[in-house]
Amino acid sequence: MVHKVIIIGSGPAGLTAGIYSARSGFDPILLAGNQPGGQLTTTTKVENWPGNTEIMGPQLMMNMQEHAKNYGCQILFDTVEKVDFSKKSYKIVTQDGAEYLSESVIIATGASHKKLNIPGEKEYWSKGVSVCATCDAPFFRDKHVVVVGGGNSAVQEADHIAKFATKVTVVHILDKLTANDPIKDKVLENPKISIIYNSTVKEIMGDDQKVTQVLIENQKDKKTETVKTDGVFIAIGMKPNTEIFKDQIDLDSYGFIKQHENTQTNKKGVFAAGDVCDFIYRQAITAAGQGCMAALDCEKYLGRL
Repeated sequence: MVHKVIIIGSGPAGLTAGIYSARSGFDPILLAGNQPGGQLTTTTKVENWPGNTEIMGPQLMMNMQEHAKNYGCQILFDTVEKVDFSKKSYKIVTQDGAEYLSESVIIATGASHKKLNIPGEKEYWSKGVSVCATCDAPFFRDKHVVVVGGGNSAVQEADHIAKFATKVTVVHILDKLTANDPIKDKVLENPKISIIYNSTVKEIMGDDQKVTQVLIENQKDKKTETVKTDGVFIAIGMKPNTEIFKDQIDLDSYGFIKQHENTQTNKKGVFAAGDVCDFIYRQAITAAGQGCMAALDCEKYLGRL
């Protein structure tokens, strides 16, 4: 059987694409992947989703999933292992050994925040450890926060967090910031922000309920110090989940999918939406918006066949 639309990924972009494709009568199949619901399932409160003053991340994704299913989107909890876009119909192979053929594909596999992989990071994830200042900075009003990194993401996070926190400490492994964003100058001049250079965070510690301090090691003399903090924001970059699409569609030097015309990739009938192609905004609402756009672009494409 050749399907009309297959969607890869089940975050805000994928589920929104599923809602729109299902309402258009295409009976889409959505392959949820190894993290059904995407990054929002690892967060707690979401306060910037329109229409919800406050909602838990997992609940929001369950609501979107039910919305898509109610319109006829078939959600399968399987992970795509391989794709073949060399000829039509496009082939998709999953870890469970299933093979699907489709006239069109919407890729919404998202991106993963690079992690420190240090003691305490996993234990205090969403208990003070975060990767999104736009999402979580308001929770640290009048508190002390540590930001790890020195590139554009780090200075943007530090600048935003400083609007809420009383003190922000940036920990950077090099002897100067690598960011080229003009916000860097604001960060360097902000009296609320201090920078510890040539250092790394070796451990995140807490009281089992929340983060209370971090262990920092100087890379030159290997001396360590403990810094009290209420939160740790990790800003060392994003890695798009595009490994299976290498040699199949155009990716940029960082692995993000290139969009050639709206949400269209270089392969006709293959579209991309959300963090898998967006390295600038990286918000749930922008991902959902792109999921809508990809579904509408896909509908036009199928209408022309």
